[in-house]
Amino acid sequence: MEQEDRFFNPLLQGDSGALKRALYKSMGFTDHQLKKPLIAVVNSYTNATPGHFHLDTLCEQVQKGIVSAGGTAMVFSTIAPCDGIAEGHTGMRYILPARDLIASSVEVMVRAHRFDGMVLLGSCDKIVPGILIAMARLDIPAVFLNGGPMLPASYQGKDYDGNIVTEAIGWKQQGKIDAAEFRRIEDLAEPCAGSCAMLGTANTMGCLAEAMGLSLPGSATIPAILAARQRAAFETGEAVMELVRRGITARQILTQEAIENAISVLMAMGGSTNAIMHLQAIAYEAGLGMLPLSLFDRFSQKIPQIASVYPASAYDMVDFYEAGGIPAVMKELLVLLHEDVITVTGKTLQENLSVFPYSSRREVIRTIGDPFSAQGGVAVLTGNLAPLGAVVKPAAIPEPLMDWIGPAQIFNDEQEAVEKILAGQVRPGTVLVLRYEGPKGGPGMPEMYRPMKVLEGMGLSDSCALITDGRFSGSNRGCFVGHISPEAYEGGPLGLVRDGDRIRIDVPNRKLELLVSETELAQRRVGWKPVEKILEPGYLNTYRRLSRSAAEGAVVE
Repeated sequence: MEQEDRFFNPLLQGDSGALKRALYKSMGFTDHQLKKPLIAVVNSYTNATPGHFHLDTLCEQVQKGIVSAGGTAMVFSTIAPCDGIAEGHTGMRYILPARDLIASSVEVMVRAHRFDGMVLLGSCDKIVPGILIAMARLDIPAVFLNGGPMLPASYQGKDYDGNIVTEAIGWKQQGKIDAAEFRRIEDLAEPCAGSCAMLGTANTMGCLAEAMGLSLPGSATIPAILAARQRAAFETGEAVMELVRRGITARQILTQEAIENAISVLMAMGGSTNAIMHLQAIAYEAGLGMLPLSLFDRFSQKIPQIASVYPASAYDMVDFYEAGGIPAVMKELLVLLHEDVITVTGKTLQENLSVFPYSSRREVIRTIGDPFSAQGGVAVLTGNLAPLGAVVKPAAIPEPLMDWIGPAQIFNDEQEAVEKILAGQVRPGTVLVLRYEGPKGGPGMPEMYRPMKVLEGMGLSDSCALITDGRFSGSNRGCFVGHISPEAYEGGPLGLVRDGDRIRIDVPNRKLELLVSETELAQRRVGWKPVEKILEPGYLNTYRRLSRSAAEGAVVE
């Protein structure tokens, strides 16, 4: 056999591979390197997003692990917009659509170069699911590494995540703090690189990637700045080479059983409501079909909430890590999980968990015999206001608001809602209705982050609810219902609600009801027209055309 035929990658074989080899050699790669498996390292590093600011150092460690295990690493990038920087303006409408751009950008590069395997680095809310969607779509040997949570802010003897800034706006508005104290809070709110310190979407999805077996066991909750995170990066590089050698691809790991394990962990820890639509999209790309919302509710009814992490409790992601993180949660749940699924270690879930201890911090992670709640921390509501379903986070709802009725106050614009809350024009007991914020109506299904935070800052989070066809940040707490489907823009009942209509939110019985007669609603529908928002030319117009309902994961087809 001639020397040029001994290359591992099929694109580099023989005379037909000569140009490709020459192109790689133009960057300094040698024949020796090119004869090894070519491993893509997808690095979403940027110095514009704190969750990704440190990924270059992790990328270096991943490359060292790949090389030490007999591979050749080749790095490329993808976008990584920050939810916190995008919130409160048009930029938030691009955050969910970015998920599918990220997945497609990874797909394009990997299929163009036909890499033999890949490691994917991400940290923040839509970057992680975008990367996981790409893993499912491409179905090659692959391992995910998240960037890890940042340390919490410390203020007046209490730990906070960066959302203390938004709450402080309300404190300042009420005269509880002055401008100097507000600036001090701003300066200490985000103390280092990493994803935000609470169990928001970023950390939820990092944890669920581990729960699905797509990242190394124990890696999801390691704080961003610890040396253990660097070691995990090196070991991730080694792990992908073992998958290449054994021919284990992403879809062999990403099975229906693995998805169900992730749903169980989501319920058990009360993670972000956004995780539901992301798991739907990941399963869809893995060829598993569309996961119905009813499946999530079935798991919510049978899986107890055994972990409680900020914003559902005072314990942040560092506490969760010290309590044992995902391995500790899964050990408690093992009798309810599919324990024989394969993972990126090449071992089963049960084999992975056997080397981890049970949690020693029962204030953070309890047993299934003594849970925080007998049911899961995320739930699905249905009713005449949400025929296809809506998503709620019982773990973050005050007990008095679990079942109640209030009058509607309508907003077709997030900024209007924020202004009226801060101006004192929202009364206790009100159900704020924010509509035309779904995948098509927004478009882009933005988070209703600021209204919830200013409700909290104005002392209304224990007495008001907010319902929307948009999304919520994983950092939100209070009574909030999102992902209402069908959305108002597509003719959903949310578009027919009027000021003063009574709305019932009944979380224990999974109901969201508009207490208006069907006759009255039929009359209102006759004159209904959707609110059309003016869009700049570009991607949001495409996303509006191609995106599906939030009840179907807002996938793009």
